[in-house]
Amino acid sequence: MEANSQKPKPTSRILGIDPGLHVTGYGVLEPGPLRPVVCEAGVIRPGTATTDMASRVLAIFEGVIEVIEQFSPEAVAVEQLYAHYKHPRTAILMGHARGAVFLAAAQRKIPVISYNATRIKKTITGSGRASKEQVQRTIQGELGLSTIPDPPDVADALAVALCHYYAQKLPA
Repeated sequence: MEANSQKPKPTSRILGIDPGLHVTGYGVLEPGPLRPVVCEAGVIRPGTATTDMASRVLAIFEGVIEVIEQFSPEAVAVEQLYAHYKHPRTAILMGHARGAVFLAAAQRKIPVISYNATRIKKTITGSGRASKEQVQRTIQGELGLSTIPDPPDVADALAVALCHYYAQKLPA
């Protein structure tokens, strides 16, 4: 389901994922009494540039399955692919990582919701052109974290999960 097609069904636990072939960030949020609470956040490291593509895709898939089995999210939120005309290969490669995430969620019958980067940044920071550092600081404040989420892939995963959390709360 694309983010703009309809209002997302409210869920209690959300898995946000920032897919990457070198580092895949993830963050699990659930509603708390005052604000969403981070259940877990971290990274899946599928390998290096010398690791073959099939092994990296499998590592992402297995890592996402492990997180799903441990935390039982009711929704998975990911960032939509953005293809810059100067770098189409990047989008194609990222599609491999996203495919592993979509397959893991589909196997467990968990809906996947995609949000474009501008919407995520605007929802989280108020500006669709926010920097990575601004997203990290905002995530730290919004979720009451003692430190800035690092690496940035973790902040991005938490940002997409938080975007979905807020999207559920908006009036239809």
